Amino acid sequence: MPQSLSNVLVHIVFSTKDRSPFLQDKEIRKLMHAELGATSKSLNCPSIAVGGVADHIHLLARQSRTICLSDWVKELKRVTSIWIKGQSPQLEAFTWQAGYGAFSVCQSQLDRVIKYIEDQEVRHLEKDFKTEFRQLLELHEMEYDERYVWD
Repeated sequence: MPQSLSNVLVHIVFSTKDRSPFLQDKEIRKLMHAELGATSKSLNCPSIAVGGVADHIHLLARQSRTICLSDWVKELKRVTSIWIKGQSPQLEAFTWQAGYGAFSVCQSQLDRVIKYIEDQEVRHLEKDFKTEFRQLLELHEMEYDERYVWD
């Protein structure tokens, strides 16, 4: 087969450094989500859903055949960090956490994950990012060392 085809759906999650609420302002958050989606698209990884709250984001997208996951996330963070620091002097100290979580998504679960991302504000009325992230790791049966998950 001469053609290479791929449908790899990835749910990426990462927070601001130390979970600082840099994205508290809903307009800035909305613009950040748009910037993440546009950056992902420019890497040939079209976004399906982008959401989050004041201290973290969720991005669901189709991974390109031509970029590895770590380079994709690195570029998402690099571009959006530069962008947000130019939005106001109060955001000049903005930094993403060093790490991230990436979770595979089955096509049959796509609508469920989209809804999960869309419901972030409601979800975080009851639980914080650390609790949510631990639950995602456990749901996906990922081993982790608590000492190295947070920064």
